[in-house]
Amino acid sequence: MRSTAHINGHPVHPMLIPFPFAYLFGAACLDAWGRAANRRDWTQTAKHMRLLGLGSALLAAVPGIIDYFTAVPPKSSAKDRATKHALANLSALGLFAAAAAGSNGSRPPAWVLAVEAAGATLLSAGGWLGGTLVYRNQIAVDHRYAEAGKWEPKTLPPVPEEASLDVGPDDQLQVDQMKLLRVGDRRLVLARTEKGYVAFDDRCTHKGGPLSDGTLACGRVQCPWHGSQFDVRDGSVQHGPAKQPIATYDVESSGERLLLSGRGD
Repeated sequence: MRSTAHINGHPVHPMLIPFPFAYLFGAACLDAWGRAANRRDWTQTAKHMRLLGLGSALLAAVPGIIDYFTAVPPKSSAKDRATKHALANLSALGLFAAAAAGSNGSRPPAWVLAVEAAGATLLSAGGWLGGTLVYRNQIAVDHRYAEAGKWEPKTLPPVPEEASLDVGPDDQLQVDQMKLLRVGDRRLVLARTEKGYVAFDDRCTHKGGPLSDGTLACGRVQCPWHGSQFDVRDGSVQHGPAKQPIATYDVESSGERLLLSGRGD
């Protein structure tokens, strides 16, 4: 899923996270070396690096929080992983803040070194999870391709089950193009096939991957995470590893407008 917090398409969170990692990990190393070599100047440098690390971490957290709530698919393996990523990093910041409170730039006590070592370990775990989010779950990866018609999410009010919702003109997409719709608290995909418009849940039933970020061809949508394929007309599984079908919704054309049924099949 493309990052919400971006500058000209470039995600902001990955731009900022190297700074707190380098500052805080470096501070832990300098404190250890400074204590071993009895070099107060090194521990003074570690003190300043620790403060820079905590400040830059808070700054990097802002776009991360935005993407957590807007770009990471809900009820998915990526959401669980992103939660663990955030908790690991926040715990690491708490440990480094405790180390900062227990060290005034003089020779650090042994417990401060232990706390910083634990913090550095949590930072490494958080970095591992963050890398998995990007390279496996493809969070903040832009998958646009020629004539894809994607990255035009639209937010709409909730629609009662017995009612229909106007989702735009009937010429907004070309064949094999998709568009993400946020209808209340649901994420749906509006797509156009050779046989007309269809709508279906954005969530793959395998691991919760975003189908709107996948590929649509010949009436099938393929999940970008593990390759599960679904028939977009009836939601049936055409290729695993998914085993459960996805919910589909009726889309009708009325006066050059598209009406989405609130009831899923």
